[in-house]
Amino acid sequence: MRHGVAHKKLNRTSEHRKALLKNMLNSLIKYEQITTTLPKAKFLKPQADKIITLGKKDSLQNMRLLVSKLQDVKSANKVKKTLSKRYISRKGGYTRIIKAGFRYGDKAPMAVIEFVDRDVEAKKVDRKKKEKKVEEKAPIKS
Repeated sequence: MRHGVAHKKLNRTSEHRKALLKNMLNSLIKYEQITTTLPKAKFLKPQADKIITLGKKDSLQNMRLLVSKLQDVKSANKVKKTLSKRYISRKGGYTRIIKAGFRYGDKAPMAVIEFVDRDVEAKKVDRKKKEKKVEEKAPIKS
């Protein structure tokens, strides 16, 4: 019988599972869309919704809880300033899971988890803009 079993273990220790969740939450907040395996996406969805709900309530205690759960002030500020304003009229269901086939190496079911009204430009946060370098030819001294 499965009495009292509340969550998936994902075949990890509790410390590894907590670190995995924190890193995936930070990536989801930063890029607003990530690709992962289906069980991890299902594990992440309720936690991400709880984080957005926490950010919608304006208080110092909630800000401290956000920083405590995410361990990143930038992510907590983005939740507080951007995401909570975006979903102010929505009562829940801030994320969606889209199945994305199977991984090539081991046939693991893959999924895309994203925010419902996501900003498409957030995916390009870390990409450097390609600068066109015009190489000037130095005069040859003879």
